Amino acid sequence: MKRLLPSLLCFNAGFVDTAGFVTLHGLFTAHVTGNIVTFAAAIADGRMPSISKIIAVPVFAFVVVCARLLSHAMAERGQDDFRILMAAKLVLLAHAALVAIQFGVPELADSPSAVMMGMTLVSAMALQNALHRTHLTDAPPSTVMTGTITQLLLDAAHLWKPRAGIDPAQVRDRLRRFGLFLASFCAGCAAAAVFYLAVGVWCFLVPPLVALAEIFALPPPAPAAPAKG
Repeated sequence: MKRLLPSLLCFNAGFVDTAGFVTLHGLFTAHVTGNIVTFAAAIADGRMPSISKIIAVPVFAFVVVCARLLSHAMAERGQDDFRILMAAKLVLLAHAALVAIQFGVPELADSPSAVMMGMTLVSAMALQNALHRTHLTDAPPSTVMTGTITQLLLDAAHLWKPRAGIDPAQVRDRLRRFGLFLASFCAGCAAAAVFYLAVGVWCFLVPPLVALAEIFALPPPAPAAPAKG
C-alpha cells in the first residue's frame, strides 16, 4: 500500500493531463503551471489566451487553499479528511467524464463545456496535489516529474561515483521508489493516448475508476484518541 497509492496518483495525473491536453485545446489540467507558459506564448504570438488558461491557476490556488482549510477542520473533528477529500476528487473526475461524454470534444477552447470540464479537472488535480503534500510527504509530487527525474539522475550518478557519508542502500531504495512513480506517470500518459485514439472522450471514464482504486488503497484511518475524563 505504501507505494501503490502514490503510483496510482502518478498514473492518474499522467492520464488526466494527457487526455485533458488533447481534448481541451492544450490546457494543462494536472501540470497546471504549464498554462502560464502557454498563456505567455499566446500573448507573444499576438493571440488572446483562452478563458481556461487565464483562470486555471487561480482556480487551482483557490481549491488548494479550500482543501487545506477543510482538511484542518475535519481533522479537528476527528473525521478522516484524507478519505473524504479523495472521495470529493472522485466526484469531480466523474463529473468531468459525464461532461465529456455528453458534449464530446469542444470545438472551441472557450465554449462552456470546455471551460466547465477543464476547471473540474483542474480542481480535481488541485485536490490531489494538496492531499499529496499534506498526507504523503515522503513521496515526490504526482503531477510534475521534473524533480523526480532530477533526483533519479542524481542517485544514478551517485551509485556510479559514490560519495562518502551517503548510504548506498538508501539511494537504491529511492531509485526504486522514484523510478516506479515516474514509470506510473508515463504509463498514465501512454494509456490516455491509446484510450483516446480507441474510444475518444469515453477515455475520461478511466480517471474516476482509478480514483476509486486510490480510495481502496488508502491506509486505514487512525484510531480515535480516547476521551479524557
